[in-house]
Amino acid sequence: MFCYQCEQTTRAESGSGCATAKGVCGKDETTADLQDLLIYQLKGIGQYSMRLHALGKPDAAADAFVRHAMFTTLTNVNFSRARFVEMIAEAAKVRDRLRDAYEAATPGTPRLGGPAAFVPAAALPDLLQQANIASVRAGLDLVGEDVVGLRALVLYGLKGVAAYAHHADVLGQSRDEVGAGIAHALDLLASDPADIGVLLEESLALGRLNFKVMELLDAANTGTYGIPAPTQVRTTPVAGKAILVSGHDLLDLQRVLEAVKGTSINVYTHGELLPAHSYPNLRACPNLAGNYGSAWQNQQLEFAAFPGPIVMTSNCLIEPQPSYRNRIFTSGPVGWPGVRHIADGNFAQVVQAANALPGFAETAPEKTILVGFGRNAVLSVAGQVIEAVKSGAVKHFFLIGGCDGAAPGRNYYTDFAEKAPKDTVLLTLGCGKFRFNMEDHGDIGGIPRLLDVGQCNDSYSAIQIALALANAFQCGVNELPLSLVVSWFEQKAAAVLLTLLALGVRNVRLGPSLPAFLTPALIGVLVEKFGVQPITTAEADIAASLARSAA
Repeated sequence: MFCYQCEQTTRAESGSGCATAKGVCGKDETTADLQDLLIYQLKGIGQYSMRLHALGKPDAAADAFVRHAMFTTLTNVNFSRARFVEMIAEAAKVRDRLRDAYEAATPGTPRLGGPAAFVPAAALPDLLQQANIASVRAGLDLVGEDVVGLRALVLYGLKGVAAYAHHADVLGQSRDEVGAGIAHALDLLASDPADIGVLLEESLALGRLNFKVMELLDAANTGTYGIPAPTQVRTTPVAGKAILVSGHDLLDLQRVLEAVKGTSINVYTHGELLPAHSYPNLRACPNLAGNYGSAWQNQQLEFAAFPGPIVMTSNCLIEPQPSYRNRIFTSGPVGWPGVRHIADGNFAQVVQAANALPGFAETAPEKTILVGFGRNAVLSVAGQVIEAVKSGAVKHFFLIGGCDGAAPGRNYYTDFAEKAPKDTVLLTLGCGKFRFNMEDHGDIGGIPRLLDVGQCNDSYSAIQIALALANAFQCGVNELPLSLVVSWFEQKAAAVLLTLLALGVRNVRLGPSLPAFLTPALIGVLVEKFGVQPITTAEADIAASLARSAA
């Protein structure tokens, strides 16, 4: 296997990437090779899908399959080789259906080659023999590290776009232009492009597409669950039977809440589901008791201590430990060998498990945390914010957002939040906020200094806040007293970064380390062309941001 798609990848002077029998994330080489084969097949589907979209004959079911299948290959999502064998077989059927539709619409057209002509083996050993053709570094000797790195940027950004689009899919929101954009990128990758200019433009095109996808997801979330509002969320347990729901998926959380309706079982969120409490239609559910735990990388300790079943939705799964393996369930794109998977949205067996487990024996003293500062909440006090800036009460805004992780260096974000001057406002989103969101950061004239915008899925909301402030001050986003300090981990973050670059947002500080698939030359391009800046120290970066703003 070879994989370097996430921040935790093995790094060495001889070359970075997980190239051992098991990756840092826990993915074994068999699963990694099967994921590569699935992506290769999706490129083949994209070849036909792109042409069908151009003919005005899109296949919505195929587009949805592609988005879900790509999501399963993100970091810490699915580790089940059996599920990938099934998806590889299904991908061949989808590809053949599209091929037949395309040939019927264009009689006499020669069949497409490359991934579109790939025939997967039926047996696992034979599939693994085919894996070399699908390696992310295929063709390295011919085109070099820079081209392969840019291909990887397109692929990993595309994975993030597909994941966000799948979140919207499950809430009934999709657009043909999203399917067409994803198909275009897959078709390009299927041709093994070697032109750096073409690959850079495709990266920006994906950024623009992701902006539309995030807008779609925002509409899906708010249209289903209402407009997020500032909400105090309990972070200490209540006596009684309990279920924990982690990941990102609001629909699965809703289904769990519906499954326990009329019972005394308490449902707790974990990780990126903390912002779910700010949605009125979820907050109104009496069984939603609070949030338990922190970011995804702490789950093995936190899940072991939780006295009930756990449901892992969407992504951020780490290998389940023996202490809770028999009481964790997966749903959606998530999977782990031997762990029970709920594919039909029926969480009755989770309710049964909750009744069989002890739950919390007593109620702990209440502690709360404030969430729910999406764009509607922030912009409702925009006048107050603008006056605070004009009066000098607010000197600067720092958006400290993105993924958390276990790698050394992430204390930078804690230090940054703690050392930011008291006359600055901290916006945050994603699970990186768990590094500093339990602290009291005070307020400025009644405006909380720490404003939790939501999940990484809510990046659209953060961008809209920046655009609205720029409009109010009659300047560009880059002229605002605003600095973006981004922590990345996986492919959703790559998609958001491409969106920021596509929107012309400059001087994004990125860390804790830069992607291993970006060569020094490519990093130089990002620095020169887009102003991307690797983080240094919290003190130095705060000082540089304030100096740039003052200038």
